[in-house]
Amino acid sequence: MHLLLVILFFLEAQFCVQSSDSNSPAGENLATNGLPFPWSKVRLPSYIVPVHYHLLIHPNLTTLRFNGSVKIEIDVKNNTNWVVLHSKNLKIFTATVLDEHEAHLSDKVLSVLEYPSHEQIAIFSPKILTSGEKYFLYLEFGAPLSDGFYGFYKSTYKTKAGETRVLASTHFEPTSARMALPCFDEPIFKANYTVRIRRGPSHIALSNMPLEQTVEIGNGLFEDQFEVSVRMSSYLLAFIVCDFRSVSGMTATGINITIYAVPEKWHQTHYALEAALRLLEFYEQYFNILYPLPKLDLIAIPDFQAGAMENWGLTTYRETSLLYDPDISSASDKLWVTMVIGHELAHQWFGNLVTMEWWNDIWLNEGFARYMEFVSLEAVYPELKVEDHFLDTCFGAIGRDSLNSSRPISSLAENPAQIEEMFDTVSYDKGACILHMLRNFLTNEGFQSGIIRYLHRFKYSNARNEDLWDSLIKHIDLKKMMYTWTLQKGIPLITVKRQGRKLYIGQELSPIYVRFIHFTVHNTSLSNPDVLTLDEEVDWVKLNSDMNGYYIVHYDEEGWNALTELLRINHTALSFKDRASLIHNAFQLVTAGRLSLNRALDLIGYLKSETHNVPLLQGLGYLQSFYKMIEKRNIADITHNLKTYILQYFRDVIDKQSWSDDGMVSDRRLREEVLSLACDFDYPPCLEKAKHLYNSWVESNGAISLPTDVSETVYMVGAQDDSGWAYLLEKYGVSMCETEKSKFLSALISITYFIHLLLQLGMDGTLIKTQNLPSLIYLVAKNPVGHFLAWDFVKKHWDELVEKFPLGSFGIRNIIVGTVTQFSSTEELREVENFFKSITEQVSELRVIQVATENVEKNIMWLSRNLETMRTWLQQRLN
Repeated sequence: MHLLLVILFFLEAQFCVQSSDSNSPAGENLATNGLPFPWSKVRLPSYIVPVHYHLLIHPNLTTLRFNGSVKIEIDVKNNTNWVVLHSKNLKIFTATVLDEHEAHLSDKVLSVLEYPSHEQIAIFSPKILTSGEKYFLYLEFGAPLSDGFYGFYKSTYKTKAGETRVLASTHFEPTSARMALPCFDEPIFKANYTVRIRRGPSHIALSNMPLEQTVEIGNGLFEDQFEVSVRMSSYLLAFIVCDFRSVSGMTATGINITIYAVPEKWHQTHYALEAALRLLEFYEQYFNILYPLPKLDLIAIPDFQAGAMENWGLTTYRETSLLYDPDISSASDKLWVTMVIGHELAHQWFGNLVTMEWWNDIWLNEGFARYMEFVSLEAVYPELKVEDHFLDTCFGAIGRDSLNSSRPISSLAENPAQIEEMFDTVSYDKGACILHMLRNFLTNEGFQSGIIRYLHRFKYSNARNEDLWDSLIKHIDLKKMMYTWTLQKGIPLITVKRQGRKLYIGQELSPIYVRFIHFTVHNTSLSNPDVLTLDEEVDWVKLNSDMNGYYIVHYDEEGWNALTELLRINHTALSFKDRASLIHNAFQLVTAGRLSLNRALDLIGYLKSETHNVPLLQGLGYLQSFYKMIEKRNIADITHNLKTYILQYFRDVIDKQSWSDDGMVSDRRLREEVLSLACDFDYPPCLEKAKHLYNSWVESNGAISLPTDVSETVYMVGAQDDSGWAYLLEKYGVSMCETEKSKFLSALISITYFIHLLLQLGMDGTLIKTQNLPSLIYLVAKNPVGHFLAWDFVKKHWDELVEKFPLGSFGIRNIIVGTVTQFSSTEELREVENFFKSITEQVSELRVIQVATENVEKNIMWLSRNLETMRTWLQQRLN
């Protein structure tokens, strides 16, 4: 007999709300010219609202500068002499206020006050701007194209012949439109945009809307004029000048979709076109709202910090997130490209059509887009088995949310660095997992109809957290229930104790308490049980079926024993999701000090019989992470014994893997991970096969195609000697596939004495692009002898790194977390804390510092609690 329970918990708590405005008196704020700046708050005043931007922009790809002008139609809500808006690193040449007939309000040249700390400028009009009247603000401006990845920035690529070519592209989210034009750069200020771009004859210009006409203006210049945009937030504006090639197709509803890439990478665009066509058609049907623009472009930018960006009608991507070469890209690469496209296309509704009112609710954009990746791919590409990856998304969220340094999904975010940090695991992954839980509660149909209501109600407008809950369902106070998930941090821990036919269920996560519980027990629904009496005796109990609820379950000793025995004798009695979540919950409880390590290790003793990749990789992943941490501590006996145990225990799984691209996606993912681990652990048959493949590849001068799923493992083995390493670096320099280059780079860091060279190449940004520097530093830090080198490099080059990757950005967060979390001793923790204290003025408000140091504390605690247990357990198993 057995019992399978499904629980969905809604929790309730009290919260304090802080104002997001600074209230410092205006007199304390001085403009750059020493005069008082008329506005004291970080967020703009609401008494002037932009209606329509008329933008002319001219990037010069030779001088690497751009000039522009913008005429902004504004709606004045209160009488005022001042117009305050955003501008960052722009030189304002002219500022004028015009009346509704576009006549100058003043004969005088209007002064522009600059307040760089808030990235604002103010224009004074001698004549009062009257509420209800129509005015235009006209500005001329210029600046160098940015060297980084924000604003209007330069990007370069090399042709096969070695020629370096330049393009100019934009990335505005969250607060960088102000680097390309003076604007009201907050999501609430939606407006229409009419864009004109000047360019040379050898380039094309792209923007959000279709090209209306091109005019030759003399001096070898052309002006591309684009159709008027829909109402949208400033961060969604985009424009690009480049010389790319494209491939196009049309959806069933007449939307023209085009994929753009570097000319010599054009052959890698065809899969993206197929995926975009199919996914856009799915979203139109699912949301019951037609995509509102005539076209959608997807463009691979050679220099790009994030994975992609959802600019309305002109989505931009890192090359590894859009381009797919079937001869080089693996099954995992194909899944990644498809998921990123699914994410950005979901944003065309969630984020673009309906936008969060302020960045504290960015999860309304990102959590939904992340969740819709899974919903869309499961429907459109079932063969990719995307559901196998959803548990990993929630496991990652739980790992972050179990730290004291976590935050509520909806959190205070004021300045640009704080806003940047909102684009994190909590917004994306926890947001997606909460939505998945909610969908299971409301049913698929109820969830979908609620989403459609929400999108219709707020289209072309802005929404807040509570607007979603009010739209999703009637007759239930969903807002009250869901606030407990979005306005407080942490992962609930559910405890289960069984006595006979009674189940005692409790919860830990102060100061919340159980508000609503839904059970399914033999098709019987029960509400609000603290004690559940079963109809009959059962052998085992498993809560949180398929991990549909966002919480961890801790059983009493009898409960864990029963589940361990069940897995040993009949593991298929539980779904693969239940098996994987049991493994995850057990090891999370070990980390929390609630479960002994040997009990969790005993639980995964059944894995020799496991055939599904998700629970198998979950268990292997924990063992490998323990090995890596203990190896870095130079604890020789446990390191040796754990490696021996893994290779002995999983030898059958390793030996049955083929060095090919055969099988389903799940088989191929397992092969990729298992063979990588086996060669990393110096398993002789793995090393021999990989070396043979590498030598054959070198002898053909790279002409033969390696099996894509194992190519990275082959490169890693091949790079272990000087000649193999040098050949790989040479191939890195000439490869025209960024996916292939990322695999080369992973292999190149495996020889310690070349690490300094690679880090310097990453800092230089020529051979190894600057966009890849954070991942390079992380790869070095993961190396058993590289973590100190990586940390020393970060300390030495901190100021340069912050210039390349702004505080709070995805890049700097990856660098901090990637290096610091490799540490596991009190001496290393002190070293980390001392460094960040020395730059406290820079990083005092960064949450990522707390996340990183808390991870080190967690590693220290794990070793102190579990090292001797691990030593004893391994000795018993190996003897």
